[in-house]
Amino acid sequence: QVTLVESGGGSVQAGGSLRLSCAASGYIYSNYCMGWFRQAPGKEREGVATIYRDGSTYYTDSVKGRFTISEDNAKNMLYLQMNSLKPEDTAMYYCAKGPWCGDPWYRPSWYKYWGQGTQVTVSS
Repeated sequence: QVTLVESGGGSVQAGGSLRLSCAASGYIYSNYCMGWFRQAPGKEREGVATIYRDGSTYYTDSVKGRFTISEDNAKNMLYLQMNSLKPEDTAMYYCAKGPWCGDPWYRPSWYKYWGQGTQVTVSS
């Protein structure tokens, strides 16, 4: 059974930083794409960033230059460093993982496994 558990969310003022973590266990496929999605109230789930097994990374335009996705394979951990946070970054953030991602990388159906989410709130 695959389990993804997010942590690191919280409340921060605009311009601040947070680091999200995702602990993965039980994943059996050799290939993967692993990423972060977010969903604000009344809005669709949005792909934020993803990383492929070969180390390729992709970001949605609104976070480029501010967010960095990384992983520690030895610890089965995924991270999202979020700097220069804006009120529009407020959302529930989800970690997701799948055996293969096509185009576009942010299509939720590529990701077979999902965490429960961690809330990020940015105040102005």
